[in-house]
Amino acid sequence: MPAPTRRTLVVAAVAVAAVVAAVALPLFQPWRLVTDKVVDEALPGTDPISMTTSSSPPPTISGEPTATPSAPAPTTSATPPQTSKPPQTQAGPVRLATGTFISHEHGTAGTVSIVRLPDGSRLLRLEGLDTSDGPDLKVWLTDARVLEGKAGWHVFDDGKYRNLGDLKGNRGNQNYAIPAGLDLAAFRSVSIWCDRFNVSFGAAELTKA
Repeated sequence: MPAPTRRTLVVAAVAVAAVVAAVALPLFQPWRLVTDKVVDEALPGTDPISMTTSSSPPPTISGEPTATPSAPAPTTSATPPQTSKPPQTQAGPVRLATGTFISHEHGTAGTVSIVRLPDGSRLLRLEGLDTSDGPDLKVWLTDARVLEGKAGWHVFDDGKYRNLGDLKGNRGNQNYAIPAGLDLAAFRSVSIWCDRFNVSFGAAELTKA
């Protein structure tokens, strides 16, 4: 059997490389390590509070003295001033827990808060987030401790976790709704989780505000 020629080997190598690239590129998406997606969302319920004056109303004058002593001054019934209730303002957002991100597989910075809005709903807010872009990134609430270094890369799917949705952007300020009725006491941390490769990009330990 004749040995394969150099040209045949080159063609075979190119074909194999093409197959590997066709599989690996969509899976790993390496270009996302050098791309950024910035999202800047405002915190709901932070409209300016209307200002009200605290000065008291002028006194009500019940009558004026007359110049003629013999003529009695007309009497008028004194009407007590109307007491108006101050306009009620809706309470603003309340931070229930906060945390600061540490880096895991990728450099990650920023803060996280769990916020209760005036209507009673809750959200998880990321502020000043700065991490790497990547495939299939999620925002997870978890019951795992946040560990530094490689020991903390893969722990967040070992126990209880709740996926709050796809990461909207790898940089900026973002809000993620927390389902009503979810017991937040069961969770102690937040992870930017790569679901494709089961690894944390970065995580934050939550402490009561």
